[in-house]
Amino acid sequence: MMKRVQSGFTLVEIAVVLVIIGLLLGGVLKGQELIASARVRNLADQQAGIQAAYYGFNDRYRAVPGDMTAADATSAIGQTVNLGASTSDGQLGAPDDSSPWAELNGVWEQMSKAGFIKGSYPGTGTPDPASNPPTSDHAPINVFNGVLILARDDGYQIESGASQANRLVLYMGRNVPVDIARELDVKLDDGRPLTGTLRNATNGSNEWESVDGGVACVASGNNEWDIGADAQNCNPTYLF
Repeated sequence: MMKRVQSGFTLVEIAVVLVIIGLLLGGVLKGQELIASARVRNLADQQAGIQAAYYGFNDRYRAVPGDMTAADATSAIGQTVNLGASTSDGQLGAPDDSSPWAELNGVWEQMSKAGFIKGSYPGTGTPDPASNPPTSDHAPINVFNGVLILARDDGYQIESGASQANRLVLYMGRNVPVDIARELDVKLDDGRPLTGTLRNATNGSNEWESVDGGVACVASGNNEWDIGADAQNCNPTYLF
């Protein structure tokens, strides 16, 4: 009588496979964590570099970058500058001014031509950067391809009942996932989107706002980043 040969995996083989799967999953998760950390560092370094450039320009030329007229900036910097204020008033225009973009795009042209930031922002091109919000040709972008805007404005979120004033605000660019925004807030500030120097931008569809009709980045009624909602279009703002 012939014996039946049973086929299958032994417990040792199954254990080895499970260990390998565990190692692979651990590697993937660790890789994702490293990528997220690198993106947070990139955003933080970008903010610090722009802040240093702004104050460095101010110190060298005794003027607000972008708020200098194109003629004055050309004379001071020694290169042809195409964008700037029609009349200097000591501050950058806000995005909701009637025609702010000559200043808000001019800030990047003036700081780059003065050598304070990397990149080439010539202040020319299509669409006309004197009258249109910036593209990547006119302003820096974040690691998620969101365009940065620097302005004296009040487009940042606040706690209910808190006072709100125009501040020098760096809109760090849209398309930032909420978990990255929170980690950036923890790294630079207090980890809360409605207080401190790192806030979320007000909700809306404009370049300097966040959400665009999608999922909110801030938990309703709470001073917390809404990680559970998994929003992908936050716009962290840094208040100088």
